[in-house]
Formats: sequence, structure tokens, C-alpha cells
Amino acid sequence: MLQILTTFLMFLIMIGIRAFEEDYDIEYYDDLPKNHYHKEGRSFSYPQSPIIDLVMKTAAPNYVPKNSGDIFDFLRDSYPLPGGLHSPYHEYDFVIIGAGSAGSVLASRLTEDKNTTVLLIEAGKPEMILTDIPIMAPYFQSTEYAWQYYMEPQPGVCKGMINGRCFWPRGKAVGGSSVINYMIYTRGRPQEWDRIAAAGNYGWSYREVLEYYKKSENARLNGYEKDPTRNRNGENPVEFVPIRTKLIKAFLEAGRIFGHPTIDYNSPHQLGFGYVQAITTKGHRQSAAKVFLHRQKKRQNLHILPDTYVTKILIDARTKTAYGVEYVRNRLKHIVLARKEVILSAGPIASPQLLMLSGVGPKKHLNSMGIPVLKDLPVGKMLYDHICFPGLIFELNTTDVSLHESKMLRVRPILQWLKNGDSTLSSPGGVEGIGYIKTPISNDPDPIPDIELISIGGSILSDGGPGGSRAVRRGMRIRDAVIDEAFGSIDRVARDTWSAFIMLLHPVSFGRIELKNKNPFSHPRMYGNYLTHSKDVVTIIAGIRYVQAMAATFPFQKFGAKIHKASYPTCRHIPFDSDEYWECAIRTLTATLHHQIATCRMGPNNDPLAVVDPELRVYGIEKLRVVDSAVIPRTISAHTHAPAMMIAEKAADMIKATWASMLPNYISYS
Repeated sequence: MLQILTTFLMFLIMIGIRAFEEDYDIEYYDDLPKNHYHKEGRSFSYPQSPIIDLVMKTAAPNYVPKNSGDIFDFLRDSYPLPGGLHSPYHEYDFVIIGAGSAGSVLASRLTEDKNTTVLLIEAGKPEMILTDIPIMAPYFQSTEYAWQYYMEPQPGVCKGMINGRCFWPRGKAVGGSSVINYMIYTRGRPQEWDRIAAAGNYGWSYREVLEYYKKSENARLNGYEKDPTRNRNGENPVEFVPIRTKLIKAFLEAGRIFGHPTIDYNSPHQLGFGYVQAITTKGHRQSAAKVFLHRQKKRQNLHILPDTYVTKILIDARTKTAYGVEYVRNRLKHIVLARKEVILSAGPIASPQLLMLSGVGPKKHLNSMGIPVLKDLPVGKMLYDHICFPGLIFELNTTDVSLHESKMLRVRPILQWLKNGDSTLSSPGGVEGIGYIKTPISNDPDPIPDIELISIGGSILSDGGPGGSRAVRRGMRIRDAVIDEAFGSIDRVARDTWSAFIMLLHPVSFGRIELKNKNPFSHPRMYGNYLTHSKDVVTIIAGIRYVQAMAATFPFQKFGAKIHKASYPTCRHIPFDSDEYWECAIRTLTATLHHQIATCRMGPNNDPLAVVDPELRVYGIEKLRVVDSAVIPRTISAHTHAPAMMIAEKAADMIKATWASMLPNYISYS
């Protein structure tokens, strides 16, 4: 009965995505946890029907355009306190802040010891059935399942985005960004991890981190899982996408023409191209929460608090020891104590923000905010990010070869997905393949790529056409006027397209994070400093030239692939296909891949930018660690979900080893 009801609801929801019966303005606020979204200069509206209204209330129950209520709560996961408890304990062994990719893993591993109590605090809500649908990944970036972060305005980038600002959504859910991301599994190259270790970060060489990647992994990859670098016995599923377009075969064949073999692209042995490896099971998203918390939540020693905002880490000013956290739940302020450690797993934006709010950060900056300084550390002084250019789009003269929303959101694909997970809905946001290349711009002597190519079974226009939701482009916050002028001729007729996102793997440019004020509900100020170094621009252009050459090969010419001459409003005066044109285009459509790192940089004690040591302990503060992607000290060729889980696996062992060596009087009780 439940499956029948779910099928009916899914059908209504999918139909509603394409309807245009009325519009609602979506407003955004970031200074307080209000029941709307943050308004960055002005609101914009989505074409919506009453069904979409229900979708928004389902995905983001605090979004209330007209009526309150959450009638779909029964479709959402739940995390009641075990044993009939009505409120959490006053004290735990460990308090973990953030139930994302790292926090979920860490909580699961620490509570394997029944004598260890853990409180896991998460600001977001539990996931629900719609977040399980891989193709819908872009839709959730505009709901309350994402922090609605915006980069500070930067001249010369994001010129085609709403208000000229880059949008940086991060997961706000039990499961964190793994609830809204594109489910791509990548690890980084061996030489990158070896360099991290060689810089003084003992224990972080590729050989050492590989064991923690393997620990979690349950790979089903048509034979690749038999390699000694893979694992078939872990909890975290990694599989190929069951349904693909013919375009991925063209992508891989073109790669082979240029000397890039079709391989397991996570193999440490060589660079190459491959089918995307997704963290899914039979076409259903498997978030960190689904894998590491859903079955573990009945443990008596694991307490999970969703919808709960941590506002401060409590640190004894005299001893410089973390002893608990302050949090807000149901509009009431609470304090919980940690006998052993407070662990920050709030992600690369919220983790540094909480450290600074708690008095740990750059002295001059904290003084300017009126925050007493407990430890002067370079928190937020470095921020790397992976940016991409999504505007290199090729028209095809063959029909029904690419993914398109109008074809996917029909009854049959929905029923197929519900039954077997093998319809087009199982595609992770349209991503079908990944290729690593080293452009002529690179001067790295090691086999480390400088560009990742993400082959899409369509393009950013696949969400459009008559009645389209336009959720992908709006998830990037691209202005409608820019799309209309640049791509309107093929967008309006839902033309079949192919594209490859060009992702810059190792930018020279880096940014920073600062507090806006000392209100814990304000978003911090995020400075990307994108493309401020000329090498970053010429490297992306080299990636564009490579994709153009691929599209000229026979595998793509079978489909009549022809580059679309996008006429960007910002680039009208520049000849098409010149390097100057492409630089202008890149600066118009500058999009993040949501891989911010290094804001709580790991490093030895002689590293002037280090915030945590190689065991992830915050320098100068006892019983406080950071365990998430914020600690990664330099860029790696990886999407950050898998590295964050690996970091948590390794941290769990380090934490267990620390406390196993302590005196017996630390034995837990509650």
C-alpha cells in the first residue's frame, strides 16, 4: 500500500515540476533561522504549481509560501532518541557538531564501542524519498536542504549570475552535502596525498589513506572491485549508473583516440577516462546518513539531534580546554558537556565559522568583531575551491540521444525507478563519465591532472524547454536573461545537446572566510578570489580546447555535434572562439563544484597557516578536533565526499587510540 501511495505521490510531484499554474516569489534571509530563504539583493521566482508547492514543503518544510504544515513528514527519515528518552543527556563522551559526510561516519565508528556515548548535532532535517532520486540532485540546492551561502561579490567573475554573485550551497541535512550532491566517488591521485604527508602531515600518505578509503567501500564495478586498491566488504556502496545515454560511449571512445584509456579512474596506476562511479544502490542515492546512521540510530549510546543549531564551542579560558557546546533547539538555548572531546564536523564553511565565534581564529579579526580571543590561529585564512565552466555546449542533429527533463519525468521512468532503480532517474544529475587530463599548461613533473572533464548526458539546458523547471541553471543562479540570450535558440525547442563541464583541479588562486558579525545565525563572508591568477584562466581555456577537439572526432560527429555559438551579454564585442571570448565566457558562467577545503588547514606546528595538527587536534586548545574536508591542506583531484568519509574513518581510529591510552577514570557512564 505504501509503495502504491508513494508512486502516486511521485507521479504528482514530477508532473508538478513541469507545471506553470502560478508563481511564488522565494525570499532569502541568512541572518536568522527564519522560515524563508536568504534574499541576496532580490528574490526570483520558479514556475510552480500547487504540486510544486507541496514539493517545496516536502523538501523544505520551513518553506511556507501560503500555507503551513508538512503533510509528507511520514516520507522523511526520523531520529528519535533511543530508549524512550525525551531529551538528551547533560553530558556525553563526545559531542560531534555536524552530521554530514564526515560526522555521520565518525559517530557510527565511535559508538561501535558500547561504553562510548556520542551526541551528534545537526542543523538540518532528515532526508526523505525525493532526495533518493539521483537525477533530482540539482533541485535540492534551492531548498532548505542546503545552506543558501553566497560568495562575496568579486569583480570579473560570476557576471552571469543573479546579482553577480556565486552561489555556494552546502548540505543542511542529516547526511550533510551527501543528501544534495551528485554522488560522485573520487579519491585523489597518490602523488597528491604523498605530498600532503611529505609536508609534515604524518600518517596521510596515499598508502595510509588508501586503507581508510577501502574500509568504508562496498564496490560493485563490473570487476574493478577485484583490484587490491578496492573493497567489496565495506558499508558505503559504489556502483556504475545503470542507465546511460550513447553520449558516454562517444566520450570514452574520443578519450581513447587521444591516448586516454578507459579505466577505473580511481586506480592509482594511471590517468584515464571512465564511467562515473556513484554512491548509489540500484539507482538510489546512498547518503552518509543512510549508510552510517539509519541502521545505527537504535544504538543506546548514539543520540542524534536534527534541527539543532550549535552556536558556540565552550572553552575554558584558563586551561584552554573544550568542555562542551551551546546549542539552540526549538528556540531554546541549551548546554551539553563533553567528557572527552568536542569534534567539529560542520564542513569547510561552518567549521571555521564556529571556531571563530568561539574565540579561536585570527586575533585581529576576532578583536574587530568584539570576540574574546582564546587562541590566535589562521582559521579561514586559506580556502581552495574547484570551479568549473558549464557553458561549452554542443548541439546534436540526432534526436532522443540526450537526457532531457521532458522525457524523464513521465510515468514509466518513475515506475521503473521505484521498482528496479534502472530508469533515467538513476542518473546522478546527468553525469555519466569522468576524464582526467593534463593540459600543456601544466608544469607538474608527476602524473597529476590539472583538469577534470565531467561528461553530461545533456547540458545545463536539459532542465528547460516548454514547461521545464530550469532547476539546474537556477541551482547555479544563472540569470534567465543570460540563458535566453546565449542559448535561447536551442533551449526553447529542447534541442538534444552534449556538454562536458571543465573543472579546474589545482587553482593557484585561493580565497578566505571571515565572520560577518558575531551573530551565530549570520552567514560568514566568503571570498573565493576566483581566477585572480592568470594561470587558472589559461588552464580552463586549454580544457575547453581539448573538449572541442574531442567533439570533432568521429564518435561525436556521428551525432552531428556542433558547438553552439553562445552570445553572452557580457561578451558581445569579442570574436567567438578566441581565447578572449572564452575568458569572458568563463568569467560569466563561473560555477563552483562545492569542493571548498583548507579553511581549517592541517599541518605541522611550523606551518604558519595550520589550524590543526596531523591528528586533527586544534592547536593550543585541548580536547577539540576538526574532522571534515576543511582540514585538507591543498587541492586534490577529487570531489570531497569520499575524502571526507576517509578522513572520518582515520580520525575515528586516532581518537580511539588517544583515549585507549588514557587512565581508567575516563571510562564512560551516563
